[in-house]
Amino acid sequence: MKKLYEEAKMRVEMKQIPEEIRKQHKEIREWNFVLSRNDDQTIFKILIDGRHPDAVDAEGNVLPTLVYLAREKRPQFHHHFKAGAMNALIRVSIKISNSPIILNIDCDMYSNNFESIKDSLYFFMDEKNGHQIAYVQYPQNFNNLTKNDIYGNSFRLEFPGLDANGGPCYIGTGCFHQRDALCGKKYDETCKVDWKRLNRREVEENATVLEETCKVLASCSFEQNTQWGNEVCYTLIFVHMSHNLCPNSFLESNIYVRMGLKYGCPAEDIITGLSIPCRGWKSIYLNPEREISFLGIAPTSLLTMLVQHKRWAEGHFQIFLSRYCSLLYGHNRIPLKLQLAYCAGNLWAANSLPTLYYVVVPCFCLLKDIPLFPKVSSLWVLPFAYVAIAHRAYSLGEFLWCGGTFQAWCNDQRMWLFKRTTSYFFALCDTILKLLGYSNPTFVITAKVADEDVSRRYEQELMEFGDSSPMFVVLASLAMLNLFSGFGAINKLVFNADHSEVSDRFGLQILLCFLLVALNWPVYNAVFFRKDNGGMPAPVTYKSITFAFLVSTVDIST
Repeated sequence: MKKLYEEAKMRVEMKQIPEEIRKQHKEIREWNFVLSRNDDQTIFKILIDGRHPDAVDAEGNVLPTLVYLAREKRPQFHHHFKAGAMNALIRVSIKISNSPIILNIDCDMYSNNFESIKDSLYFFMDEKNGHQIAYVQYPQNFNNLTKNDIYGNSFRLEFPGLDANGGPCYIGTGCFHQRDALCGKKYDETCKVDWKRLNRREVEENATVLEETCKVLASCSFEQNTQWGNEVCYTLIFVHMSHNLCPNSFLESNIYVRMGLKYGCPAEDIITGLSIPCRGWKSIYLNPEREISFLGIAPTSLLTMLVQHKRWAEGHFQIFLSRYCSLLYGHNRIPLKLQLAYCAGNLWAANSLPTLYYVVVPCFCLLKDIPLFPKVSSLWVLPFAYVAIAHRAYSLGEFLWCGGTFQAWCNDQRMWLFKRTTSYFFALCDTILKLLGYSNPTFVITAKVADEDVSRRYEQELMEFGDSSPMFVVLASLAMLNLFSGFGAINKLVFNADHSEVSDRFGLQILLCFLLVALNWPVYNAVFFRKDNGGMPAPVTYKSITFAFLVSTVDIST
């Protein structure tokens, strides 16, 4: 199968497609006229028409309708990224099948367990509470994680925690939705679906007419002057469609559509997921033990992972500062514990500030002989020691209980530090600059394809530092400052006549400094020792050493 795929890919790229295939798929020729990725017409094709008697597999089983859609994009219209694509698919699917259940997965994910459909339907079809369920969210798992998960890509506890506090958030993939809830309907007792009487929707139009109809639904002008992607105070918009479509007329069906996925934020899935329980619906987190249901591809380089988390943190923080903040939007709509659970993610960017304080200030003060913590001999050191030890021990216990390794836990702590001092800090700065009108952040798509050298180093669990990124300048500068502080601590312990006094006054600061040096070991390895293309670029190394040296030599004496 892989060989056939590579051959087909080569023919498409070299435009060496046999004429008989071109005749079968006229849309292939349409791609030849596409000017750019943001300027193309709607391309829609019914690949398998489930109504046709010949739509069967080799064993005679009836095949479902399968369509290909590439929505229209024009420079003068904002296409709203993933949310816009989802809304276009929602509109088209109403005309194709109008199924009450929608499965949403990312393009880099695939189903690993066909039973996941049945598993989710158990909740939707429950006679007692099934009508309350808006979506069933599966965990985000990856098929390319290394043994010790070098970039900390796995999510082990967040979803069970949210589920226990009122329901998981919608993460934009691996999710079965009830159509009415996703399209904005407010929950009430009339939302029950009569599954026994639910029949397959018969579409009267032939394939050609249906294709032309659906192209209008996926046009970039269709949403103009409508409420798609917007909040409209629970006012339902009746939708109507005839064969002669225009943007202000919609599908002739017995449903109400209001908004679909929300626009205006990089974390459109989080806003959409929050608005659903605020309208009275419930959600389910499902993680079958017997087999992973959906698998995707995790970032294989450090910069890719940091950029991805910057986008997430930026979107979350924008939500926190908007009227969709869970404490405001969810007030009297969802439980307080669920409001606070959403805040844990929404405040990722803000949490970069206390982390930066603990990374910079104690080490800097250690160089200047300024004690910040109680003496080791003092009883006041016990609260600090208890919090630090208990928190780390509890974190390690949770990680091991979830099936992780000790080395993976160490990598997770390292990534926690790297993300907070780079991704989250940059997200905080960009969001504040945007609010002040000095910046207009762009949506950065996460690259999931790496060259062979990067993939090989990823499999060997070697961190990738081969790009000259401002994030790496910050990361390396902080690491160098910690290293200089570590040398200063060693100097105090070795050459100071009163070793016990130094240990007593600066014990906690020295311990924190050495811990930071240990966490930053991959950075030092990339700066000083590695000779491959994954090592730290020379300009980043020079800048980081210069910045750290200037900071460490600042005179703060009065």
